[in-house]
Amino acid sequence: MLPNEKGKIAVLVIDMLNDFVKPGAILEVPAARNIIDNIKKLIQVAHEKRIPVIYVCDSHRKGDKEFEAWPPHALEGTHGAEVIEELAPQRGDIIVRKRRYSGFFETDLDLTLRELKIQTLILTGILTDICVFFTAVDAFYRGYEIYIVSDGTASIDEKRHNDALEKLRMLARAKVVKTEEAINLLKKV
Repeated sequence: MLPNEKGKIAVLVIDMLNDFVKPGAILEVPAARNIIDNIKKLIQVAHEKRIPVIYVCDSHRKGDKEFEAWPPHALEGTHGAEVIEELAPQRGDIIVRKRRYSGFFETDLDLTLRELKIQTLILTGILTDICVFFTAVDAFYRGYEIYIVSDGTASIDEKRHNDALEKLRMLARAKVVKTEEAINLLKKV
């Protein structure tokens, strides 16, 4: 299983932020802590191979429309909106800030990917059934080849996680892989 030979590949790290990952956080996702090491391995290989690592991060303003559905979280400029220390972006990594579930909606993610000539995306992060899901669907609409790392993504519970993976496999033609398979993809680039 190789990504499209003509295009380049990038790793997306979605919403691995203090307000979601840290114990006691406002919107804590305990399972997010279980995927940190797998994402860290992917990032390390991507850096070694000079493959772009793009952090897609919630960054809300006070009074954001999304706060009608969720408590205020990831307020721009706060500690809660920062990527967790264990996965902190390195020099050369790209950060795309978003105010809605999809990393593509009203951001420059697509423009950034096209400028880098990226055609294949490896998605990691949280929540599999919300932000990862909508980002993957929007990537599919834009013609990207999509890989979802099943043990590098997480949700509130295992059922929601697995249901989202199955829907992405079916509806967005996503290839669902384990961390080791994703690492092998990166090493072949």
